[in-house]
Amino acid sequence: MSETNALTVRNLFKVFGDRPQDAIELYRSGKDKNQIFAETGMMLGVSDASFEVKEGEIFVVMGLSGSGKSTLVRMLNRLIAPSAGEIIVKDADIAKMSEKELMEFRRKHVSMVFQSFALLPHLTVLQNAAFGLELSGVDVPTREKRANAALEQVGLAPYGSSYPNELSGGMQQRVGLARALANDPSILLMDEAFSALDPLIRSEMQDELLELQAEHRRTIVFISHDLDEAMRIGDRIAIMEGGRVVQVGTPDEILNNPADDYVRSFFRGVDVTNIITAGDIAAKKQVTVYERDDNLRVALKRVTEADREFAYVVDARQQFHGVVSVASLEAALRRENASMQTAFLPNIEPLKAGATIGSIITPVAAAPCGLPVVDAGGRYLGVVSRSRLLQALDRAEAAHD
Repeated sequence: MSETNALTVRNLFKVFGDRPQDAIELYRSGKDKNQIFAETGMMLGVSDASFEVKEGEIFVVMGLSGSGKSTLVRMLNRLIAPSAGEIIVKDADIAKMSEKELMEFRRKHVSMVFQSFALLPHLTVLQNAAFGLELSGVDVPTREKRANAALEQVGLAPYGSSYPNELSGGMQQRVGLARALANDPSILLMDEAFSALDPLIRSEMQDELLELQAEHRRTIVFISHDLDEAMRIGDRIAIMEGGRVVQVGTPDEILNNPADDYVRSFFRGVDVTNIITAGDIAAKKQVTVYERDDNLRVALKRVTEADREFAYVVDARQQFHGVVSVASLEAALRRENASMQTAFLPNIEPLKAGATIGSIITPVAAAPCGLPVVDAGGRYLGVVSRSRLLQALDRAEAAHD
């Protein structure tokens, strides 16, 4: 995830009524949305929202029904016109664009996936995936090539000639996602995109989104009312209440430092051991060494000087290869033609970064060493030791209480 902002929202308002500036002034004078509605009959859908979305992150906006989250996301591509404020993408303010500028901006920079699949039943899967490109005037060979590539990304390449009614609900939502990806947007907006799916398919779609994100870091604004979903997929989360953005932070920051009782209430009754992941708690405090056949003595020296028992072997691209110990390195050095691989401890399976801490208790407890954590591409992220896991479980129990 980059530190560069892909999207900046400043003091954004949406007022449903004929005198929006009057309502905004009343809000700025200290009156809440209910008081403003009672006095004016106007409703504040979004009130003075400000936040930044980083390039390559999944930014989840969540809240209860009526909190303003869907109104907010529709303002980000001006499906709903803002009443006041700024929406900055590529140094341009979407709120101030003409219709012509807005159409060009949407073609180049933003795509949206809705809760309803919104597929055209008379078009094939390939034609549905290419539909946005067709509207943009892209020629047939180019749009079919891009649509096929998008279907390949979501695992639907063999279904290009099928029709939507021949697909399951999860597969239909994949087509909707492929249609958005085919445009290759700078920002992907997803409004309750998985809410209409049954729990099992919904979980599969969340996995699919995370796998796609591991391969191609896209900037995604994801709307959800589901805490488990937000905590599972979000790099950062914005929590909304009554049109206001109450708190923005990483799942861990919000879990441990809720801004108020409203935010705290989201976590009551939630088993956070199914939310915090191995990637969240992995620590890079262990010794790492490079895998080279001539590196056994160097590895042994590094481990003993660090007063550690184990070292984690990676290559120049930080791909994880194995775990060695003082004893296994000494034993390897006594052999002829020894290599680093001959010193690897057997049966050490790395943990996936997305594995929840509830699911890794048994393997961590049974392992002779802290278990390495890797991302979807096998890149070493750190180690979860027994003590590290116990600390996380204690913290989770405190948050649960």
